[in-house]
Order: sequence, then structure tokens, then C-alpha cells
Amino acid sequence: MIEVDKKFLLFLVLTHLFNLTAFKVWSKSDDDYVEIILLDNLDDARGFCIDIRGHKYKAKIERGLQVHTCYSYQSKIAVDQGLSVKKLEQKELFFPYFNVCVYPASLKKPSSLNLKRCENKQIFILGKDNTIRLKNNKNLCLTVAKENSRKGGGGSPIHLIRNVSMQVCNRQIFKFQSWGIRYLKKNKIFTDKISSYK
Repeated sequence: MIEVDKKFLLFLVLTHLFNLTAFKVWSKSDDDYVEIILLDNLDDARGFCIDIRGHKYKAKIERGLQVHTCYSYQSKIAVDQGLSVKKLEQKELFFPYFNVCVYPASLKKPSSLNLKRCENKQIFILGKDNTIRLKNNKNLCLTVAKENSRKGGGGSPIHLIRNVSMQVCNRQIFKFQSWGIRYLKKNKIFTDKISSYK
């Protein structure tokens, strides 16, 4: 009888530890969304976040991804920048409002990024160096274009936009390949390095 109780206690402790680990991001955020933000603000102090092309609820998934001024400065994470916390733990980049995941056009060479229905499989890894790499080709990193930002259609000051794609990982352009997670907690904005969510 005592032996059974010890096993049951061990089961409860392990289950509790697993839940703490699996949902560490979830407990930090006030809602189900987080932003993926470039750690270097470049030419916009509000930062650049992964964004579906188009405007918030009217975003066009067939147009793919870009980086755009993060909306969290407005004290809310927008649906076209809001990624699922739970899916991020599984290394999937999932936009819940649009029910789509991010996939590279190619797993073998530098490519654009597409949005399509999720296949429930891990495509990306979150690097110790804060890169987002392809699981099956760790030489390719999520990369923001080095060219100057272009102006968006709103915001004050005006929002800025840049292209984003999978490119060869390169320490010389590290500031264009280093990412973090931004979330809201009690109406305050927090940013953690993506390496903390491994």
C-alpha cells in the first residue's frame, strides 16, 4: 500500500513539473498572444514584429509575412501579429485568429515565407543565439531585410515595414536575425530573448 502511494506521489510531482515547464510562457502573458520581435529596433523605437501583410483583422494571408512596427505600444497585441503561446512552445508559428502557420517556401535554400493551415509538426527551432532556424536546415535563419524601411499606411509616427525571409545564418548580420518574445502583463510590455523559451 505504501509503495503505491509513493508511485502516485511521484506521478503527481512529475506531472506538476511538466506543466510548469510546458506553459512557462503562458503564465507570463495576460492573453493567448505574444509577438515575435526583432531584438534590434533598427530605425523604429517601437520595434519590428512578425506581421501578416494587410491591416489587422483585414490582413491577407495569401500575401505572406513581413515585419512591421509592433502594435503592442497601443497596449494590445494585434491579431495579425499575435502568435499562439501554446504553439510556440511546440516551435510552431501559429496565428490563431487566421488559423494559419508559417512555413518556408523551401527547406533547402533561402526563401520567402508562406501562411497555410497547420500541419501540426515542428518546422522551426529556437536557437540559443536567439535565432529562429529551420529544424531540417539549421543553416537558414529568419532574417529581416537590411534595406531601408518603407512607410506603412498608419500610425503616429508612421508605421514602418521591412521584408522578412529565411536566409543563410550569418554572424555579420546578427542584428537582422536575433529575435525575442514580447508579451503584455498588467498593461505593461515585456520582452524576453527567444532563447529563454527553448
